[in-house]
Amino acid sequence: MKTAVVTDTASYLTPEQIEKYNITVLPITVILGDKQYKETEELTDDKFYDYLRNEPELPTTAQVSMGQIQEAYDRLVAEGYDNIISIHLSLGITSFMDNLRMFVKEYDKAKIYPFDSMAASAAEADLVMLAGTLAQQNVDPEVIVSKLEDLRASTDIYFAVDDLKHLSRTGRLSNRSAIIGNLLNVKPLLTFKDGKIYAIDKERTMHRAFRMISLEIQKYADEHPDWNLHITVVDSNNREMLTKWADDFAEVFPEARVSQSHLGPAISVHTGEKTMGVVWDKDFENEN
Repeated sequence: MKTAVVTDTASYLTPEQIEKYNITVLPITVILGDKQYKETEELTDDKFYDYLRNEPELPTTAQVSMGQIQEAYDRLVAEGYDNIISIHLSLGITSFMDNLRMFVKEYDKAKIYPFDSMAASAAEADLVMLAGTLAQQNVDPEVIVSKLEDLRASTDIYFAVDDLKHLSRTGRLSNRSAIIGNLLNVKPLLTFKDGKIYAIDKERTMHRAFRMISLEIQKYADEHPDWNLHITVVDSNNREMLTKWADDFAEVFPEARVSQSHLGPAISVHTGEKTMGVVWDKDFENEN
């Protein structure tokens, strides 16, 4: 039996990763004014951020449709796949997973395993790459799902945004009354908890946010001394700081594997520009 892995563009896998792990990626739609674009296929980062800075009407998104899902699943079935593990953006910030679970109850051409990443971006990507690795090794899909649950449970995410207006406007911040982030250049610090976004602190600068995140990673490393650590730094059109943070984490945590990733339009709609994020988890490439 063959197992396929499906995800959405919120995982922000590179073309090389998509090919290496044999992943089917479905585009989220980004809406700029009266025009719709498939993320990564039709919309460049430059065009999106130019719109975000200069247009009064803020962009929105539309989730992957069940029509797109069926088309992808049908194509995979035609290619000989019996099982499909479908890993997607957190249910805590989109209703997509609920819709998918309803859809797969009626889909009988293959066995579908819907999996809620309970996150986005690099945290979602790590799950997808692990699933792709195991699928290529012909691991049983139930075993793959179990290993995905273990990796998901090992994952922490912190990110700092320039301000909260985008998350507040789109309704993705679960406790927006708990913190004010648009005063005196404060950088709100947020995390995912049970798949939802919560503000947890605020720092005056991105440098201070880096220091706080480093302390959290050190606590994590101390609590799991037998784990190899994977740290991924993520930016939203903040490439210079991305490089600096990645270099600094590699220096602070020399035993860790440090990766880089980017937020594209579908997530930056909610976070805004210049966001910096960090995902850390048990290294799925180097398990003890």
